[in-house]
Amino acid sequence: MRTSPVVVIALKDLRQRLRDRSALVLGLIAPLAVAWLVSAAFGSTETFHMDVGVVDRDRGQVAAAFESFLRSPELRDLVTVTVVPSEAEARSKVDAGTLDTAFVVPEGFSSAVLAGGGRPLTVLGSVDTSVATQVSRSLASSFTAQLEAVRLSVATAVDAGAPHAQAAALGQAAARIRPPETVAAQSASTRSIDAISYYAPGMGIFFMLFAISFGSRGFFLERAGGTMERLVAAPITPSAVLLGKSLATFVYGVASLGTVAVFTSLVFGAYWGPVPAVVALVVALALVLVGLTALVIAVARTERQAEGLSSILVFGLVLLGGNFIFISAAPPLLRSLSLLTPNGWALRAFTDLAGGADWTAAVTPVLVLLAFAAATGGAAVLLRRRVVTP
Repeated sequence: MRTSPVVVIALKDLRQRLRDRSALVLGLIAPLAVAWLVSAAFGSTETFHMDVGVVDRDRGQVAAAFESFLRSPELRDLVTVTVVPSEAEARSKVDAGTLDTAFVVPEGFSSAVLAGGGRPLTVLGSVDTSVATQVSRSLASSFTAQLEAVRLSVATAVDAGAPHAQAAALGQAAARIRPPETVAAQSASTRSIDAISYYAPGMGIFFMLFAISFGSRGFFLERAGGTMERLVAAPITPSAVLLGKSLATFVYGVASLGTVAVFTSLVFGAYWGPVPAVVALVVALALVLVGLTALVIAVARTERQAEGLSSILVFGLVLLGGNFIFISAAPPLLRSLSLLTPNGWALRAFTDLAGGADWTAAVTPVLVLLAFAAATGGAAVLLRRRVVTP
C-alpha cells in the first residue's frame, strides 16, 4: 500500500525535529521547567502564613486579650504566635528572619485602655517582610478598633444611666458580642486557580510558538540545499510538499502542548479544564501555528529574515497575550490588547475552564482561534511567491 506523499514529507520533517535537540528542549522540557519555576515563585502567595512574636511588657488583662485575638481560630491559618521575652530579642529574630514580624505591648497598656485612654502597640518588621508587616499593622488596627467600639458601647450605656460600678462587666459583655457585619468565606461554586494552572498553559503556548521559527527556518534551509528541487523533480506536487510540512508543524504543535498538559496535570497537579474543551483548544492552537508559520514563509525571503520575523511575532504575541502575567490583574488596556492575539484568547479560555467554567466557555475562543488560523493561512496564500523553488 503506497503511503501518501503528504504523510511521507510530514514524517520526514518530524524525524528531523526529533533529531534536533533544540526542538525537543523548547517544545517539551523548557515549558515544563519554566511553568514549574514561575508557579513556585508565585505559589507562595496562595498559602500566605507568617510567624509573629509577642513581647508582653504589660502583663495585663487587655494585653492577654490581644494575644488571645492573635491565637483565635479565625487567624489560625494565617498566624503562628511565639511569646518573646524582650523587645531586643524580638528585633533580633525579625532581623534574622526567624520571625516575620513582632508585636510589642507597652507597659501600662491595659490600665490605660481601662481608664479610657490608650498606649500604642508597636509592630516590628523588616524590608524583607513588607507584606507581613502590613498584615500585622492591619491586625493591630483591627484589635484597637474593637477596643474603641467596646469603649464607646460602655460610655453610651453609662451615659444612658447604667451604674459606673458595672462598667467593667459591661465592657466584658460588649467584647463578647460579635460585630453585626463580618467578612466570611463562602463558596462561589468555582475553583480557585493556582499559579501552575495558569502558567502551565501560558508557558506551553509560549514555547509552542517557537515552532514557527523551526518550520520557517527548515523550509529555507531545504530550499537552499536543493531538497525542494529534488521534491519538485519527483512526482510530487508543490501543494503536497506544503501540506506535508503543514501537517508536520500541526503534529508537533499538538504533541508539544498536549504533552505539557498531560505532564503538568499528572505531576504538578495543574487543572486545565474538561478534557474535550482542552483538546479542542490544543488542536485550534496547532492550526494557528500552521497559519503563522506559513505566513512567515510567505513574507520572508531568506532564512535570516524568517528567524527575525518569527522572533518578533512570538515575543509580540506573548507580551500582549499575557503569557507571563495573570491577565486578569493586568491594566485594562493590556486586557483589551490581549484579545487581538490568539494566545490571549486561548489563555482566557484555559483560565475560565480552570476556574470551574463549563466546557461551553471554550466555544467562542476556539472559533476565534480557527478564524485566526484561516486569516493567517489565507494571507499566506495571497502573499505566496515561488516558495518551492528559489
